[in-house]
Amino acid sequence: MRLWSLHPRYLDGRGLVALWREGLLAQAVLAGRTRGYRHHPQLERFREAADPPAAIAAYLHVVAAEGARRGYRFDVSRIRPSTASAGELPVTVGQLRFEWAHLRSKLASRDPAWLARLAVPLDALPDPHPLFVVRPGPVASWERGTRG
Repeated sequence: MRLWSLHPRYLDGRGLVALWREGLLAQAVLAGRTRGYRHHPQLERFREAADPPAAIAAYLHVVAAEGARRGYRFDVSRIRPSTASAGELPVTVGQLRFEWAHLRSKLASRDPAWLARLAVPLDALPDPHPLFVVRPGPVASWERGTRG
């Protein structure tokens, strides 16, 4: 499961569809509707939100909007309604840089044409998903495969 901190516009088609599915899985986990993935590190920051269901719903709405912009038909009725405000979640500069490098690496092998179309220089900071507000700091402690 990868719930990208990057804006979903950077994802290729396969990545966007995978994010939608993984976001729906995260929603089910946060709602207690599944036993699997309950301890997945990608969910830590959503659990720390004032209202985790509202946060994941807000996250999914942005993914669905990006899908609609590209002609995908994600079923937004699958997003659980929330009356609470999602607020904003923090993401560090280090985390965004880590994810940007990770995504570029994936795209280099999976979809080099899509990677070539991205208009963000390698050393620039990409835009975050609108749910996130950027703060100084290193790679997140929940990120696996790094020392955080």
